[in-house]
Amino acid sequence: MRAAALWSTAAAALLVAVVLAVAGVGEEPGALTNRQALVLGIVQGLTELLPISSSGHLGLVPWLGDWRYLAEQPDFNKTFDVALHLGTLVAVAAYFRRDVALLAAAWLRSLRRRSLEAPEERVAWLVAIATVPAAIAGAAGETLIEDHLGHPWQIAILLAVFALVLWLADRTPERRELEDLRLATAVAVGAAQALSLMPGVSRSGITITAGRFLGLTRETAARFSFLLLIPIVLGAVLLKGWTDVVRGDLPAGWVGPFVVGTIAAAASGLAAISALLGYVRRHDYSVFVVYRLAAAAVVLLLIATGVRDATF
Repeated sequence: MRAAALWSTAAAALLVAVVLAVAGVGEEPGALTNRQALVLGIVQGLTELLPISSSGHLGLVPWLGDWRYLAEQPDFNKTFDVALHLGTLVAVAAYFRRDVALLAAAWLRSLRRRSLEAPEERVAWLVAIATVPAAIAGAAGETLIEDHLGHPWQIAILLAVFALVLWLADRTPERRELEDLRLATAVAVGAAQALSLMPGVSRSGITITAGRFLGLTRETAARFSFLLLIPIVLGAVLLKGWTDVVRGDLPAGWVGPFVVGTIAAAASGLAAISALLGYVRRHDYSVFVVYRLAAAAVVLLLIATGVRDATF
């Protein structure tokens, strides 16, 4: 997708989300408002694809705005989070549609032949293999993490700690492109992705960090991170969509926020992908390190001064 077409598409989608939010389509009194969903969708699209933690920001924004509905409706919150991830999944799939089609066809060819002959076939299998650790960790530890992690003070600490880890990783010399990816590298990046279940770590941030530690170029680390998002988020969306939306019992007023949030996340996600890939071709990741440290400092300062509680 060319830059002009991409930005036009993102702007048009965002406009639709804004119109729906202002009109209050599908809202119910006392539920999450479409305007809140719009803000959270934009935040999700930007922070999922930039290395600054979407789960951390989706926790901190309601905390800062004193929006209590999501905290009071944890089942709705989890399902709404899946809807927002659907938006970023659409953004990544749209941006990398040619890569996705190429890798999917290559994967199917290798299955039929039961052998790997082309570079794209090897990359397709490495993406699939790298997805496994996070899938296992998500299935095994989701409840544990939900019960014990995700409070603002914890998010702030993880934002700061993994900012420093990203800064250290980004000092590694660039020596590998996507076609140079090896099994050990893919598994290591996939294992690192499992850490992103902790709010404040960042899925894109930790996979980019692992890739940079292993010598991937800045652009390659970002592209591989985005490709890894597709299978893991697709699996989560299909599973949660079936269990929590199709078969679940969602409260009244869920349709409007879901639609607005998903569209907004897709729009801001498209913009974030284009911006990040363009930026890292010429710069390092230091700006994201500084942002994470600054965000952590602000959160801890608000807690220390009593402006906001340390927990929800």
